[in-house]
Parts: sequence; C-alpha cells; structure tokens
Amino acid sequence: MDIRELTEGVSVAPQIAVDDMAAIKAAGFASVISNRPDGEEAGQPSFADIKAAAEAAGLQALHMPVVSGQIAQADVAAFGAALTSLPGPVLAFCKSGTRAATLWTRSQAGQRPVAELLARTNAAGYDMGATVAAMAETAPPALAEPDVRSDIVIVGAGSAGIAVAASLLARDGGLDITIIDPADVHYYQPGWTMVGGGVFDAAQTKRMMGPLIPDAVTWIKAGVAEFLPDADAVVLGDGRVVGYKRLIVCPGLELHWDGIAGLKDTLGRNGVTSNYRYDLAPYTWELVQGLNKGKAIFTQPAMPIKCAGAPQKAMYLSGDAWFRRGVLKDIDIQFMNAGGVLFGVKDYVPALMDYVAKYDVSLNFFHTLTAVDGAAKTATFKVGTPGSDPKEVTVDFDMIHVCPPQRAPAFIRESALADAAGWVDVDQATLRHKTYCNIWSLGDVMNAPNAKTMAAARKQAPVVAVNVLADIAGKSAVGIYDGYGSCPLTVERGKIVLAEFGYGGALLPSFPEWLIDGTKPSRLAWALKAQALPQVYWHAMLKGREWMAGPEKAPL
Repeated sequence: MDIRELTEGVSVAPQIAVDDMAAIKAAGFASVISNRPDGEEAGQPSFADIKAAAEAAGLQALHMPVVSGQIAQADVAAFGAALTSLPGPVLAFCKSGTRAATLWTRSQAGQRPVAELLARTNAAGYDMGATVAAMAETAPPALAEPDVRSDIVIVGAGSAGIAVAASLLARDGGLDITIIDPADVHYYQPGWTMVGGGVFDAAQTKRMMGPLIPDAVTWIKAGVAEFLPDADAVVLGDGRVVGYKRLIVCPGLELHWDGIAGLKDTLGRNGVTSNYRYDLAPYTWELVQGLNKGKAIFTQPAMPIKCAGAPQKAMYLSGDAWFRRGVLKDIDIQFMNAGGVLFGVKDYVPALMDYVAKYDVSLNFFHTLTAVDGAAKTATFKVGTPGSDPKEVTVDFDMIHVCPPQRAPAFIRESALADAAGWVDVDQATLRHKTYCNIWSLGDVMNAPNAKTMAAARKQAPVVAVNVLADIAGKSAVGIYDGYGSCPLTVERGKIVLAEFGYGGALLPSFPEWLIDGTKPSRLAWALKAQALPQVYWHAMLKGREWMAGPEKAPL
C-alpha cells in the first residue's frame, strides 16, 4: 500500500487490494472511498469485493467513481459531503490516487489558501497546479499573504534568467531581485553537440548554479506551481507565495520524452541516444566511434524546438567522423524530419546540401518519430506527406539519435500567461506580456516567432532589462528585439556554417562578409563556436557584459 496523507482526516492512495483492508483498519482509518469505476483494467478488484472486505474489517465503504479528465462539480460536491458524513479518517483511492487528490483539492476551494492546497498535494506527490487554475474559473481560491516579496522576480535561472538579472544589475546595482529555480547545476547546453561529436568533454559544459547567480540576487531554490498574475504573486511547489511588482518569466522548455512511445525505456542503451541530455551526449560519441557499418538515423520533431539545427549538427559531425575513419561508405545515414525543409532560412540550405551529398544522407521529410523499440532496434514514424493520407512506417537502425518533441512546462502551459498553444504570450518586439503589463518573458517559453537558441536569449536579456527599468521609471519601452537567433551548424570538425537571422528569415550577420560569410562553411566560425563562445557565455553573458548584444532602440 502507498497511503499519502493530505490532512489528519483525509489520505489518498493508488489502487488498494481486497487483502489490504485489515492493514487499513489497523492504520486508524474508519472509511474508504473508491473513486475508480469498475472494469477500468484487467485484474482490478470490483467495488463489491472491496466493500465486502472493508465491512468485514470494520470499515465503511463508499463508491464514488469518476473518469479521469471528466470530473464534474457535482462529483466534487458529493465528495466534499462524503468527507463530512463518513466517519474519519477517510482513505480515498483510484488507479494512481490522482483523481482522489483532485476531488479533495477542488472540494476545498474557498476553504483553504491555494498555497496550502498546493503544499499538501505536492508533499503527497500530486501536482495540482492545473486543478487550482481550473478552480479559479468558478470559485477563486483564498490567497495567503505572500511569504516573500521582491520588486523584480525572475522565474528560471538558465541562460535567460541569469543573463537578464545580470543585465539589470549592470544598469542599477541597487535593484531588489529574486530568482526562482530548483536546480543545483547549470549547463552550457550549446556545448552538448560538441560533446556528442567528440570535441568537448561533458564536464566542460557543467557548473554549480550558486556561484553563477549574481551576489546581489536572492535565490529561492524551488519550483513554481502556479502563477497568480491578478494578485502579482507566484506560488511555489512547496506552497510558499512570492509577491512581486514586476515578473520576468524564463524557465526554459520541457523535453517531452514521453511523447515518443518506448523512448524513455531505452535511452542510453540499445544504440538510442540524444545530444539533448547531458548524460547522453557522451553516449552519442561512443556510438559514433563504435559504428563501422549499418544504419544511423537522426530525427527532428515538429517545431518549435530548442536550436532547430541541433539534430543536423549531430548528423554532420557523425558523418564527418565516419568519413575520416573511412567507414562512411558502409553506413546508411537517414535524416527523418517532421518538417518539409532542411533548414528554415533558405540562404543557408545550399551549403548544407553540399554536406548532405558528401555524407550521402537520405532526406526523409514529413516523418515524425512516434515509437522506439530499443531491444528490436526499430523506430516507427508517422508519415504525413501533404496531399496524401498519413501512414506508418517502421525502420531498422543500428544507431538512432533522437531529438524529442518539446513544449513549455505544465505550469506555463496551464497558466493565464499562456497563449492557445501554451507559450507565454508576449509582444514580439518589447517582450512584454500582451495582457499583464508588469510581466515580461524571454528565452524558450515565450511565443515570439524566433529561433529558440542561447544566442537569442543573449540578445533578449538586454532588451527586457532596459524595458523593465523604463517601466520602473514610468516610461514606455526603450528597447526592441529583432528576432535575432544564431545557429552555428557544425558541418564538419573544423568548419561551421554560421546561420544568423531574425524575424521572417532576415539575415542578421554579426561580422562583415569578408571575415565570416555565414552562408558558407568557415574555419573562423568553428573557432568562434569551439573557443570564443563558451568564454563569452560564462564570463560575459552571465555577468551582464553585453558584447555585441546591446539592445536596439525602440523607434520614437
């Protein structure tokens, strides 16, 4: 049994067995509530059997079945009434305990502060952030006085969060700033492509979080459960409430590994890898070194994703390694792209196609990875070519590099800050929220139509900083973001196609063409990626030194 206490009088649990009743009685419970319909799955005990065993053990039993995702207010009211009428303590259960926890949470609307509801359910292992958000539509939950107040609160201590904090402090060292992030470790994620290509050691991309956060910033080491923008507050996963005058949202996106059936069970073995995870990038290089013949698949999901060129970078560096070893002729490289083009900015495609030809890559467009069977070494794709009915194909592999589908975290997707697609809804020039004028967003979770790259965040941080400070001074926005993003495409060891572009695919080169022509492979661009940019990241971007990143001024 896995009994989880919500209050002294109410606990919840995953499915209990008929033989558990004596132990439940011995634990002090007087009643059980089943929130699970009979016959949901094979082997599930019927409520009749549960009730008979419960009554034999001296427990009262009540059947209040609900279907996941279809809990009505009448179900909530009935559950709340049962908690009052049944002798307690009460143990409610369903398949996982989530429906029982949801019913309890919703039954407490208006009776307990939202912070307490989230703290109790979080401690029990149930994320009720979305439930609390839904409750607000009918009966707004009570809001406790904030436990912490700060003039500027930043959610997320990744590239964007630390950079914008540093940019703010570089302009006004006396600002009261709080940053919220649960992580102990900070990663230079652009380096993982180089780890997977045998160029960097993984340890080069990892540092402890604490020393990177500016000394003048208060760090709350916790996750966010809920935004309450109408109350100028953020609720943490442990139930604490943080109040703010201005909020900056940049927690990074979520890699949705579960979006591909079987993937999580085989990552890091059976020839299945991904440079999108710190612990897996070294395995990519191990596989590349060990493969002398066979089929290597590289996948790219539907946009948006973090660094749209990263799946190709892995492919090119792998092809280059096989070319240098003289085994490329025996390796079948397949690029499976859910989209319909190799790269979204056409000016860079000719150079990339030269390398597609060099490595004899087969390009397969409109192929979306849906399942991986590591033991069988097969990958299944949904093929949705325009103008034809979708079909399913299964392909064998010896090695597969997977780029997972990506999305904003649940506490963003299900919040009042999100647009219909689940991304923070901002003005694409000022990066200010379209509805809440004291909220800004940057980095991967906002919905401006730009590439989601570290280079983009480097340009966005100063824009948000100057606009927040302008707002504090009672002025209009003074900085605009032009959509800049950079994708250094590692086409071979020692050469890079340095793609730099903004909104609408406009080319935004940082260097004169005679120095670096971004549409052609360049050794100087490789030196920039391999040697200069990591130093710029650690010692400039995260320190508020805006080398070639100053904000563009808003038109008067």
